[in-house]
Amino acid sequence: MPKYVYRFSEGDKDQKDLLGGKGANLAEMTRLGLPVPPGFTITTDACRAYLANGAVPDELAVQVTTALRQVEEELGRELGVAKNPLLVSVRSGAKFSMPGMMETVLNIGLNDESVEGLAEASDDERFAWDSYRRLIQMFGKTVLDIDGEHFSEALDAKKADRGVALDYELDVAALKELVDEYKQIVLEQAGMEFPQDPRAQLDMATEAVFRSWNTERAHIYRRREKIPHDLGTAVNVCTMVFGNMGQTSGTGVCFTRDPSSGRSGVYGDYLVNAQGEDVVAGIRNTLSLADLERLDKKSYDELRAAMRKLETHYRDLCDIEFTIERGKLWLLQTRVGKRTAAAAFRVATQLVDEKLITMDEALTRVTGEQLTQLMFPQFAATTSRDLLTRAMPASPGAAVGYIAFDNDEAVERSEAGESVILVRRETNPDDLPGMVAAAGVLTARGGKTSHAAVVARGMGKTCVCGADALEIDAAAKTVRVAGRDEVLTSSSIIAIDGQSGEVFLGEVPVVDSPVMTYLRRGLETALDTAGDVDTRELVTSVDRIMRHSDAVGRLQVRANADTPDDARHAIHRGAQGVGLCRTEHMFLGERKQFVQNLILADSDDEREKALAALLPLQKGDFVQMFETMNGKPMTVRLIDPPLHEFLPDLTELSVKVAVDSERGELDPADEELLAVVRKSHESNPMLGLRGVRLLLTMPGLIELQVRAIAEAAVERLRSGGDPHPEIMIPLIGSVRELQIARDRAEKVLATVSAESGYELNFPIGCMIELPRAAVTAAHVAEEADFFSFGTNDLTQTTWGFSRDDVESSFVGRYITQGIFGTSPFESIDVDGVGGMVRLGVEGGRETKPGMKMGVCGEHGGDPESILFFHKAGLDYVSCSPFRVPVARLEAGRAAVLSPVE
Repeated sequence: MPKYVYRFSEGDKDQKDLLGGKGANLAEMTRLGLPVPPGFTITTDACRAYLANGAVPDELAVQVTTALRQVEEELGRELGVAKNPLLVSVRSGAKFSMPGMMETVLNIGLNDESVEGLAEASDDERFAWDSYRRLIQMFGKTVLDIDGEHFSEALDAKKADRGVALDYELDVAALKELVDEYKQIVLEQAGMEFPQDPRAQLDMATEAVFRSWNTERAHIYRRREKIPHDLGTAVNVCTMVFGNMGQTSGTGVCFTRDPSSGRSGVYGDYLVNAQGEDVVAGIRNTLSLADLERLDKKSYDELRAAMRKLETHYRDLCDIEFTIERGKLWLLQTRVGKRTAAAAFRVATQLVDEKLITMDEALTRVTGEQLTQLMFPQFAATTSRDLLTRAMPASPGAAVGYIAFDNDEAVERSEAGESVILVRRETNPDDLPGMVAAAGVLTARGGKTSHAAVVARGMGKTCVCGADALEIDAAAKTVRVAGRDEVLTSSSIIAIDGQSGEVFLGEVPVVDSPVMTYLRRGLETALDTAGDVDTRELVTSVDRIMRHSDAVGRLQVRANADTPDDARHAIHRGAQGVGLCRTEHMFLGERKQFVQNLILADSDDEREKALAALLPLQKGDFVQMFETMNGKPMTVRLIDPPLHEFLPDLTELSVKVAVDSERGELDPADEELLAVVRKSHESNPMLGLRGVRLLLTMPGLIELQVRAIAEAAVERLRSGGDPHPEIMIPLIGSVRELQIARDRAEKVLATVSAESGYELNFPIGCMIELPRAAVTAAHVAEEADFFSFGTNDLTQTTWGFSRDDVESSFVGRYITQGIFGTSPFESIDVDGVGGMVRLGVEGGRETKPGMKMGVCGEHGGDPESILFFHKAGLDYVSCSPFRVPVARLEAGRAAVLSPVE
């Protein structure tokens, strides 16, 4: 019989694949002797079996019964009996944390009889009936798919009827009435009575957790976080402990360090006389842990000791959920906590300084995506800002946009190109699409551990919570601000600062972040301009990790740069050279006319004149680039795009010629040009006359470009410079193509060498961007000094589709249907396109063992792709200048995560 159920005492933290993150950590805390309520975990295997077969495995019910009875024997209570009943919670727990994505049901085991037993055992009738109404509400929403608004409206009506503002102010009579009303809602909305059998409640809740793995919001979250869809979720069944048993009880969430800033200290939220989801739901503004120390010093001290023990054990920032039941502390969950990008860098170096981790481990605690977030601009310090309110800074950054009140509005306006801020009283899992679409999130309720805060931090979205000065009416789509007369609507622009918690009316200008200042201008300047201690610590932490990454990384990082400005930006961000200089960009704008003259040339004399006009222009560009990249390699790709990009649009030119002819104003040059355009027209130009094919069929084009490179290098050498050009031939499919192109290039280099007296022995290599080139790489390498994998075109030609066409048509559907995990143009398709790269590497080095190889497609700046390129044995990656710091960090992380012998 497959083992589908594990007691908490049977597992450990290394079994996340089987027990999920929550179950594995509950088992680990139990193993450490911390106060965890007894319980058991139903494995991810059971979930996958359910999803595959559409039914719960037969063996599961038997194993649940066995585990449940062991818990009952340990506690001396039974599930759902009339006297002193055992109650349990049912919570999901996937391998990777998915805040708010899965479902939770508390107080399983309560019914019309056991509620009386709970009242007697607790000596608190109000508590018992409050727990019962919570069960019906959660069960109805989560298990029976009833719209939660039905229950919320009944609750609000009851509070209004009794003249109270808060849930816990309702008396026993009101709660009993509410239970009856909730049961009626269940009957009307679900067509069934609320189940009185406790075991039926448990089994239905378990199946609901399994089902919730495939909800839309879970799919959205997994797609965004790149979590595989086939993992499934575990189910944790845990003995209920109650934080809503009066003023000596409560529930809370805490962090061993501030998840927003990384600052060491005591951080968390606590609610007195509250249960379960009350804290993270954000429906009540919370107390701090300092308040808990004042209210219950004993529990506070026990919690602090547990926090220290867990952080030492996990060697990382921990997120802990706890409940205090009449002065008794219970730990309900721990996990390595989600944190902001700034906190990630600061915590990593703090743990190094505390001798808990090494610098290599610190590299694994941060990501290129987090570094990207720190590079984004922030609000400028100006006195002209119109402050609306100041609230809880939950996830840093600067976001400006129009107010959006719901998912539909946020998604629609974002897709239309507008920047929006999602403004809600509080968010819940159903708000995920709007949070994904929005530039930032603002809520009137909740703290740093609310749903909005946790999910926004995980996404890297700016978030401000607990802005209780805001009165948000989602139905009317208005926001009123305490103390102000104006009413904000969907046409209002606001700006939110996730670092300070400030909310401004209108647009606020942005400036470089401290980390971007560091990357552009160095550590000393960044420290001099840093505004406070936290910012200086952040910049120093980033510097330490970046320097260590550069030291341990094996992959070099170059930049794709087509202009001197691009090259300067790349150097400032730490690029070690240029991996792709696209020379066709030197033929655009006003220079396009010279290319057209070359195309239209009828004689050698006309062709020579056109080439002569282009030569000094391109040479001048190369002189500037070589000066900027002095001493560093610069890979120059000869002209690559199809011929039509240098010619007028066929339709537009046809219309012009027809109209001018009709008017008797036809220019013979236009008529001649139209004939050339028609002759050159291609149905699929990206697979037509371009790259090496164009170089070999248009006389003088190779010679022009190589001479421009060579003469520019000579000019720099005469000025005392140190140019290192590398000549790259694009779109090679045959070794013979490369052989012809190389011979012509070498003749030019020899000629310029003889003319100048300088030896010009530049490497000549090629791009591998066609499957045939990868398959025949051993032969191509006979004529190549280096390979550079052009993974953009290699993806197109391996898959057989055009990027421009498919990204706007079906890539999104393919991701939704699970054909793609992410777009193959964003992160490399390891099995297919990656297979071509591996073939190219193996073939090339079979011929030339020490051959230099790199990648110059956009994948060169993608973190996951960089790890693959490291494993594949490439020597460098090249990416856009902005992504150079990210690539540097990921190159170091790859070396630590996957050492290459």
